[in-house]
Amino acid sequence: MSAATDGDLRDERILQTSPLRKLLARPELGSVVGALAVLVFFALAAAGFLRAASLSTVLYASSTIGIMAVPVALLMIGGEFDLSAGVLVTSSALISSMFSYQMTANTWVGVGVSLLVTLAIGAFNGFVLTRTRLPSFIVTLGTFLMLTGMNLGFTKLIDGTVSTKTIADMEGFPSAHAVFASTLTLGGVDLRVTVLWWFALVALGSWILLRTRAGNWIFAVGGNQDAARAVGVPVARTKIALYMGVAFGAWVSGQHLLFSFDAVQSGEGVGNELIYIIAAVIGGCLITGGYGSAVGSAVGALLFGMTSKGIVFAEWNPDWFKFFLGAMLLLATLLNAWVRKRAEATT
Repeated sequence: MSAATDGDLRDERILQTSPLRKLLARPELGSVVGALAVLVFFALAAAGFLRAASLSTVLYASSTIGIMAVPVALLMIGGEFDLSAGVLVTSSALISSMFSYQMTANTWVGVGVSLLVTLAIGAFNGFVLTRTRLPSFIVTLGTFLMLTGMNLGFTKLIDGTVSTKTIADMEGFPSAHAVFASTLTLGGVDLRVTVLWWFALVALGSWILLRTRAGNWIFAVGGNQDAARAVGVPVARTKIALYMGVAFGAWVSGQHLLFSFDAVQSGEGVGNELIYIIAAVIGGCLITGGYGSAVGSAVGALLFGMTSKGIVFAEWNPDWFKFFLGAMLLLATLLNAWVRKRAEATT
């Protein structure tokens, strides 16, 4: 082997292990840069933004989005998305509340029934998608419309109004409230339990994507499902599991909604599915699939929380929030595209 060849191989090995190359290849890099910029911006624009109480509020706002953004991100990496995710959160809360109240059962019975029904709805989405080969846009839009109608129709039929009856005085409510809606005090700072749920789901999602065979299947299915099927990847099973993952996130969010306010409005949740998708896209997920991370979705949710609360702390007109959200989406997408090109250029 010639000296020139040895030198080329050494250069290639150095390139493959370059920290800069690894950094540029991370899907969440663009969102991290954006999050730091937003943090600095509101730290200067809003005097109390960096106070512990303010950051606790930001974390809570981020967690309510982040709990759903993680499974939505995994679904998008798998090449699909779910337009029913927002109303499914409300459906989960309504099922738990109405079953517990009407059956005069321990609230944990309603929580369990809600979990089973919510997972079944997620499995239904995945099953219809894989059996019919229809686009996920059509399948989940249909589910969105059905759930929207069912949420309102069943609530008015059973409770006579557009909201459920309070279950605060029922057996099991205090323990369920502690699990899904309590506030913890750490170092003198109040922290909502949803933040712990959020962090746990980010850790679980990252472990699945990076450390398990299922994670390889998700990336393969999102990149090219025909090629993945050709090498033995269980495409249908993977997609059904991803939709059930979104359903699980909706169940957690729905129980938080119920046990925070004791009752649920049947019309809530419409439009939130776009926020979950935006958080995932800001975090580096591609609409076309095969690229993204759970950590990125968390950063996207954090950006959402910082912007929504930063505007309040800065005492600006909250009507501008949607403008900032749209601007962040465009800037993050452009930055992610630039990062990907830089990463490909170094390979």
